[in-house]
Amino acid sequence: MSERADTSPVTKIVVVEDLTKDLRPGFGLRRKRVLDRISFSVERGEIFGFVGPNGAGKTTTLKVLMGLIRATSGRAQILGHDVRETAYRRHVGFLPENPYFHDFLTGREFLAFYAKLSGLRRSNRAARIEALLDLVGLREAADARLRTYSKGMLQRIGLAQSLVHDPEVVFLDEPMSGLDPLGRKEIRDLILRLRTEGKTVFMNSHILSDVEMLCDRVAIIAEGRIRYEGGVDAFLPHGESGTDVVATGLAPEAAAKLHDRLGERMRVQGERVELRVPHKQVGELLAELLAMGAEVTSVMPHRASLESIFLSTVQERRRWAR
Repeated sequence: MSERADTSPVTKIVVVEDLTKDLRPGFGLRRKRVLDRISFSVERGEIFGFVGPNGAGKTTTLKVLMGLIRATSGRAQILGHDVRETAYRRHVGFLPENPYFHDFLTGREFLAFYAKLSGLRRSNRAARIEALLDLVGLREAADARLRTYSKGMLQRIGLAQSLVHDPEVVFLDEPMSGLDPLGRKEIRDLILRLRTEGKTVFMNSHILSDVEMLCDRVAIIAEGRIRYEGGVDAFLPHGESGTDVVATGLAPEAAAKLHDRLGERMRVQGERVELRVPHKQVGELLAELLAMGAEVTSVMPHRASLESIFLSTVQERRRWAR
């Protein structure tokens, strides 16, 4: 195994400051600004989610971090090293969104190839490969050719490949893309296990429910700019919140009166009435419903989801741009 760098003093594993990237979409066309002075950081040992709509700049950011393309201006560092350097990359794992697999190889042969490519010592390779096959649950399929693997199995062997050299930080580009619910759960469990092992995970994803379940912090990028960055829980108060109240037995006249005041926050389904009000108005609403002769069947605080906040952010930017 390659000698590990002494990066213990580094608490911010990824640091991006005022990063800008201009691209020319075609010959003779004007340059387009894909990334516009974006800044964010990733702390040691956390799972960081990087989300945004198609074309927002997620993959471009990842390519800059991986040294595949150069930024027009700004600064990006991983493990305290400029991303244009090369030596530190032995401590970085990467799973692209559409990886290329030599499908004539077996899973074990595939990992052996990348172990050698990563500079893993011959004496350590066999044990490391067996440990990874156990980690991703592919020991029984280790001697089957990759062309026989399902989408979920390919994603798991790809994740094993990104870990073969025991990196300190792992970059995953859409790791749950195209997977069924079982496959997504398997990959989620693997990512959570990486955190328990002290690794830092940077994850691009458009599956917001997975990001909300997995990530300690997130950044939302839209139109090449970072719109929000911080802990997942810190985002939720920015979204729509309140308390959901369900009642029955409300007279039509009383229901119409409530609807005039609450509008879209009230929905009638037969005898069932669903209402959403701010937390501080719950007591007043309950007293009013009981006074009207209604029976309150449910009172439940509503927690805004990352998806609702994401959609609100993107739609707000699009309205502003018109």
